[in-house]
Amino acid sequence: MIKVLLADDQRLVRAGFRSILEDEDDFAVVGEVGDGAEAVAACRERRPDVVLMDIRMPGVDGLEAARQIAADEQLAEVRVVILTTFDLDDYVYTALRAGASGFLVKDTEPEELVHAVRVAARGDALISPGITRRLIAEFAGRARTPEPSPRLNALTEREREVMRLVAAGLTNDEIAARLTLSPATSKTHVSRIMTKLDVRDRSQLVILAYESGMVSPGWLQS
Repeated sequence: MIKVLLADDQRLVRAGFRSILEDEDDFAVVGEVGDGAEAVAACRERRPDVVLMDIRMPGVDGLEAARQIAADEQLAEVRVVILTTFDLDDYVYTALRAGASGFLVKDTEPEELVHAVRVAARGDALISPGITRRLIAEFAGRARTPEPSPRLNALTEREREVMRLVAAGLTNDEIAARLTLSPATSKTHVSRIMTKLDVRDRSQLVILAYESGMVSPGWLQS
């Protein structure tokens, strides 16, 4: 059962998401909150698998709440999916750095919402429907000048190759196909990389890859 917390200051939005999720047998909405401070407190109390977090909320906003959740070791398994609109796309990179695991546009189709929450729950992907890989790469690439990270020295050449593909937005299955590996081996590589670099999920791998200059926007298509 995937436990979901809804954090949005609009009751109508929360009610819509609750209705969609509770139609599925494998979801349980464990709470609804209207601001970021309540979201952090509810995470500590109810330990959801996924938080659907609006950015703009009164008091503590969604970005700060995501930072607090990511910084709490007891909440290491909680995944935050940021609710956004296209006019707020400038928040994407900031949200990634804050510890968000994915993004969802508020007018997404019900089936896309369900899929995105399942993906976030298993920590298997960065990009949710409505926010393209290229858009993420654009913001990540222009956010700061690349700075080589000594942490990357711990990686083997194969692990570096896998990390670059993660940064391009590929899933474990897609990485396996590209490198002629089994999906299980691909997953093992990704898990080992996250352990070596002490990052909580794939989104943080992507951030580190761009900030260190390991990859640049559009490199996989070049």
